[in-house]
Amino acid sequence: MNLRGIVSVSGRPGLFKLIGQNKAGYVLESLDEQKLKIVANLSNTKLASLEDITIYGEDEELKLTDVLANIAATKTAVPDVKADGNTLRKFFLEVAPNHDQEKVYASDMKKILSWYNFLKDMPLFTEAAPGTEEDAPKVEDKVEAKPKAAPKAKAAKAPTAKTSAPAKKATMPAKRGA
Repeated sequence: MNLRGIVSVSGRPGLFKLIGQNKAGYVLESLDEQKLKIVANLSNTKLASLEDITIYGEDEELKLTDVLANIAATKTAVPDVKADGNTLRKFFLEVAPNHDQEKVYASDMKKILSWYNFLKDMPLFTEAAPGTEEDAPKVEDKVEAKPKAAPKAKAAKAPTAKTSAPAKKATMPAKRGA
């Protein structure tokens, strides 16, 4: 799944797509039907890229992309976002079995499920992330590119240095006797 450029903004509901950057901050577009464009000032807002988010684990941290892929692949029904904590905990034990149960709260699970429900119908959810093995070209498919001939170097002209040396003093023969 390709979550590159998808961010969560502190203090704002929903997810946003990173469009660009200007002097004031980052330009974001909401992923919902409204397509609202905002400028997030970095001095007072925090952005979290979904690609970089991890979940506390017992041994090591779990990537959000892996957990979302496990949710998509699960055979059981995905619980509602407004379900109670015990239902969410049971579901998360199935899709993220090594998550730290003391550090991952019910509110975190609700947020992840709401993100999943929001992203599951988008085309970027099913496309491969750039830089993965599926996206990389195979060795057999590579075409050998001939190296281009180096452009001929122009003959550099020798600089004509005009130095301003002090004028030589003319020596005149001394007149003798007159």
